[in-house]
Amino acid sequence: MQRRQTAPDGTMPLTDHLRELRSRLFKSVLGIAVGSVVAWFFYPAIFAFISAPFVTVVDEARANGQDVQLALTGVVDPFVLQLQVTVVAGILLSAPVWVYQIWRFVTPGLRRNERRWSLIVVLTATPLFFAGAALAYLFMPQALGFLLGFTPANVSNIVDVSRYVSFFLNTVIVFGIGFLLPLFALMLNLAGVLSARALIHAWRWILLGTIVFAAVATPDGNPFTMLMLAFPILILLIVVMAIAWLHDRRLGGGGNDELADDEISPLDDPTPID
Repeated sequence: MQRRQTAPDGTMPLTDHLRELRSRLFKSVLGIAVGSVVAWFFYPAIFAFISAPFVTVVDEARANGQDVQLALTGVVDPFVLQLQVTVVAGILLSAPVWVYQIWRFVTPGLRRNERRWSLIVVLTATPLFFAGAALAYLFMPQALGFLLGFTPANVSNIVDVSRYVSFFLNTVIVFGIGFLLPLFALMLNLAGVLSARALIHAWRWILLGTIVFAAVATPDGNPFTMLMLAFPILILLIVVMAIAWLHDRRLGGGGNDELADDEISPLDDPTPID
């Protein structure tokens, strides 16, 4: 295979970019496929893990005289369910592979210090996402108990397994993304797009946006669950503001926010035009 010819500044022809993208995509898809095959053989344990919150609620509901159970209603539904679960599990298992491929595709165009920061961001994103997913899993029984508690007396609640799995995955992914939002703000600061001063001045809007996001993301609408999602995100945002402030201070300024409205911002490394 012909290796790409990369200039010292990380630039390369468009055709080489396309070949590089194809190679990275192929390796990422291959990693997901291998992860899915591995997850296929561990499907019973994976499904038991996913259904554990619902089983807990079912036991409590039956103790209170309610009939709540999971059910499959189609002939091919068991196969489709297993395929859906194993593919999602394969994506999670292969996360180090495709995250690394994305990082390697982006880094040739970055400076040395930008590569260092991007590596730190990539390594931090994975545990943050799983921390948000773990928080969602922790409060899943409370959310399910609250929602299923509206079932009228003498009425059986037959929940389709596919709909429950979709509900489970959507909740876990949304919580994980919520924990990544502060990291996205830090990336903008490290890239010089968003200054720490702008972040600190917008704290009221950040507080309101976090509360609104937590209210929409929580599946049961319980204020306690909403606060349990909003509070860690706010803590992470405070940490991001502190890191952004230290970063801006090390660079010796607060960015273009210090300029007046009618003042022209200076250009970095102006190049004369022949």
